[in-house]
Amino acid sequence: MPKSKPKPKAQPVSLSRMDSLKNNIYVVLGIGLVLGFVIGSLYTKVNLLEKGGTVGTNQQGQNVQAQPTTGQQPPKELKIAKPDAKKDHWRGSADARYVLVQYSDFECPFCARFFPTTEQVRTEYGNKIAMVYRHFPLSFHPKALPAALASECVAELGGKNKFWEMHDVLFKSLETTEISGIAGLASSIGINKAALQTCIDSGKYKAKVQGQMNEGSQAGVAATPTSVIYDMETGKSETIEGALPYEQVKQVIDTFMKG
Repeated sequence: MPKSKPKPKAQPVSLSRMDSLKNNIYVVLGIGLVLGFVIGSLYTKVNLLEKGGTVGTNQQGQNVQAQPTTGQQPPKELKIAKPDAKKDHWRGSADARYVLVQYSDFECPFCARFFPTTEQVRTEYGNKIAMVYRHFPLSFHPKALPAALASECVAELGGKNKFWEMHDVLFKSLETTEISGIAGLASSIGINKAALQTCIDSGKYKAKVQGQMNEGSQAGVAATPTSVIYDMETGKSETIEGALPYEQVKQVIDTFMKG
């Protein structure tokens, strides 16, 4: 009778191998958690974009979800100071019935995102709408106040048109520019760099910038960008909160103009 072969003995699993298996499991679980977080974040962002909402930044540095006007609720109205073509930074016809007043921060990424939208409003509406810029530099943006002061100094040294040139340059280039380079941005539009730096260092426009921010806060502005479409004839207004896409801004403006 053939002898039966002995069964192979089970090989003991070493502690080091068990530790390795545990570590691999932890790695897989960790990757799964990270992927879940990333996918969830992307889903949330896509969801927000599909709903038309866009974030802005409040005074505490938190992202806020803008709520576009849908017609299902009364439009929000902020009691802002009436725009003044002689006192405000005014762009467009001095006789325009409607004015888009922007409370903004040159370093705010959402304000920079909103800049092309306001440019499109200028192009599409022409003399029907004038633009007004009011400073609202947030304290946690280190370049915001120096940029605001620089823009005021540019207005002093070069006039109102140069202010708007500086306004455009700041929104296009401040993200990649250090504080020390702000005067250089002004020189790129023909402003004397040394004269500008002297003006900035003097701090002569701090009170003006702070005054505009105080006025906005008292009216209810709490985040940037906040825009207000204002009727110069009736004094009525409607608020556009956040960096809404042009299509939604146009809807708000057109509805407001129809009264």
